[in-house]
Amino acid sequence: MKPRRYSEVDVFSQTAYRGNALAVVHDAEGLSTAEMQQFANWTNLAETTFLLAPTAPQAHYRVRIFTASEELPFAGHPTLGSAKAWLAAGGDLGSDGVIVQECAAGLIPIRVAGDRFAFQAPPLIRYEPIEEARLQRVAGVLGIAPDDIIASSWLVNGPRWMGIRLASAQQVLALRPDPNRLDDLEIGVVGPYPPSSATQFEVRAFFGGDAVWEDPVTGSLNAGLARWMSDTGVAPSNYIAAQGTVLGREGRVHINVEGEAIWVGGHVTACIEGSVRL
Repeated sequence: MKPRRYSEVDVFSQTAYRGNALAVVHDAEGLSTAEMQQFANWTNLAETTFLLAPTAPQAHYRVRIFTASEELPFAGHPTLGSAKAWLAAGGDLGSDGVIVQECAAGLIPIRVAGDRFAFQAPPLIRYEPIEEARLQRVAGVLGIAPDDIIASSWLVNGPRWMGIRLASAQQVLALRPDPNRLDDLEIGVVGPYPPSSATQFEVRAFFGGDAVWEDPVTGSLNAGLARWMSDTGVAPSNYIAAQGTVLGREGRVHINVEGEAIWVGGHVTACIEGSVRL
């Protein structure tokens, strides 16, 4: 064990401690997968990342992303939070204002403008209607009638999200799913606010298997929802989604659709700096 630089950052909120926390271990060379997974389990946060030297010449750094129970090829708030931590530790942004992150899903461009970071979403690797039997199960877990689901789609881009669209943000906020029935499901729910509202959609993310079963703010899910709702004409090319409201958070996810590119952004705030022995 040796001291390694350690950070905790808050992602997707202008107010510190109102977004989604991320733990970041810097200079993680020499740690085994098992050691990384054990530490991620110990932090008990939605995700913990480990920064490593890149293997791709275009990348500024490489990251490995872990939940409390598994490694993910990609996740949204860990991407933005890791970029913030890397910069705070002395990373060189360069004149173009873009960081290139290497992860298991490939190379992810990240735009930086002050405390606002935005990643270009990787392509969906499963993007199709959800089969009827599974949709019936999802409705049961959410405690709603199947007819309450306006539309649905697989939105897999690392995490195995199933996108569920309801008629209103109020319906999304009213959901009280049973965490004991989630099992292996990863469910993202979205509903619109009335026109002229400060935010255009409310989003919630539920998943089984970890101690944290509702995610405060979720970049990967919002990336998939943006692709789906843009393709189906439900959402404009630029909008803001709220998430974490039920949990007392103030998550704000900024979506910009530029042709085929989906950019998912928000504020990132450094909260804790120190070292950890690993």
